[in-house]
Amino acid sequence: MTEIQTPRLLLRRWHDDDLVPMAEINADPQVMEWIGDGSVQDLDQTAEAIERWEEEWDDEGFGLFAVELLASGELIGFVGLSVPEFLPEVLPAVEIGWRLGRQFWGQGYASEAAAATLEFALQDRGLDRVISIARTGHEASENVMHKLGMELERQTTHPRYGSLLSVYAIDLTEYEA
Repeated sequence: MTEIQTPRLLLRRWHDDDLVPMAEINADPQVMEWIGDGSVQDLDQTAEAIERWEEEWDDEGFGLFAVELLASGELIGFVGLSVPEFLPEVLPAVEIGWRLGRQFWGQGYASEAAAATLEFALQDRGLDRVISIARTGHEASENVMHKLGMELERQTTHPRYGSLLSVYAIDLTEYEA
């Protein structure tokens, strides 16, 4: 079982008792504002998503980590790796992404977990390039991408929703520099 520990967080595979707290995060309109078409997700949609995320772990050897606070064991969201199949023009690629509950924003958790996940991707999983995709104007996510050392590679349009997307990237040589 793959786990990563940072000073404040545990990144791990998904447990059954993660469903309700993740569904609460997905049901928050402010959390979901920048994701897809901005629609919230219910308990059943969250269960299906977690099942897909776990399948990606089995199929790809990487996936989205459940992120919990070490101090309390509380689930705060996810950070991890996925194949961005919704955006064929960037394939083949692996994307690093995150979604945290609103009460955990602004405390450096996304950056801390994303940095550990980027190291996992490039050092442990042997990837030579990682991208990250955000709706253009989502400053909080773009700030995390900058902290990871990622550079804006291109802007494009979401093929389904029509929103403007910014694609950031970093490769192994840039990461090691």
